[in-house]
Amino acid sequence: MALDNTWYTEQWAGQGSAISLKLKDKVHDEQSPYQRIEIYETETFGTLMTLDGLVMVTDRDNFVYHEMMSHPALFTHPDPKRVLVIGGGDCGTLREVLRHKTVQLAEQVELDERVTRVSEKFFPELCQSNADPRAKLHFADGIEWAAKAAPGSYDVIIIDSTDPVGPAAGLFSEIFYKNCFRALSADGVVVGQSESPLFHADLIVSVQKAFKGAGFGSVATLQFPQCTYPSGWWSCMLARKQGSATDFRRRDAEAKGFATRYYNAAIHAAASAMPQFLAEQLHV
Repeated sequence: MALDNTWYTEQWAGQGSAISLKLKDKVHDEQSPYQRIEIYETETFGTLMTLDGLVMVTDRDNFVYHEMMSHPALFTHPDPKRVLVIGGGDCGTLREVLRHKTVQLAEQVELDERVTRVSEKFFPELCQSNADPRAKLHFADGIEWAAKAAPGSYDVIIIDSTDPVGPAAGLFSEIFYKNCFRALSADGVVVGQSESPLFHADLIVSVQKAFKGAGFGSVATLQFPQCTYPSGWWSCMLARKQGSATDFRRRDAEAKGFATRYYNAAIHAAASAMPQFLAEQLHV
């Protein structure tokens, strides 16, 4: 079904603003047991996936999000070998994790298998590491997975979740972060997406409080542009069990040995700099 001169528009709830992408075609539409998955071909952003009508990933800008959700955490840990990705059904974050040669095991726990299977068809470049022998895909509840994980099971946990509504709401709770804390090794690092600094500063404050309440000694908010997400300005929260969340293996990041399009050591160092309004709310 050709959609020439048709626009996909996502209204950003409560913000009096929206994003629109000009469409060429709609190539997939299904209702999974959890959500509606739609795939479009756009005029300038390549393939677009929406879940329940919200932008999840586009060809053009996904690299920023996936690189910032993975490389800062892995270069913060002194020697990451075992990584857990909770969510991340499009598999782009998993792909970035597996670029690190120290990683021996990367387990991805995604609730909705259909998101991954649809991604394998329409975003094959994001799924190119799914067959890596170090990768293990599980289709299960990430909250339950973390609750049942043995103490010290992982070095890094990446919470690549959707917005904090519905089944994903529990991924922003102190109880969940306590389970992550227990599941991490002594030098453990956790990172989770934390929405827009401009639109959702209250959420960022609550996530920081929850991480600290769960026992993490140091927490940092990392910022990056993401033009197809609400406000075009996004963040993730990185927390460490010990050591500073802003310290990282800078020399290793500078000599990383694999290609990136957004992430580098200078971006990593700069990403934790706080605009004044957010610094005041976070009391940093």
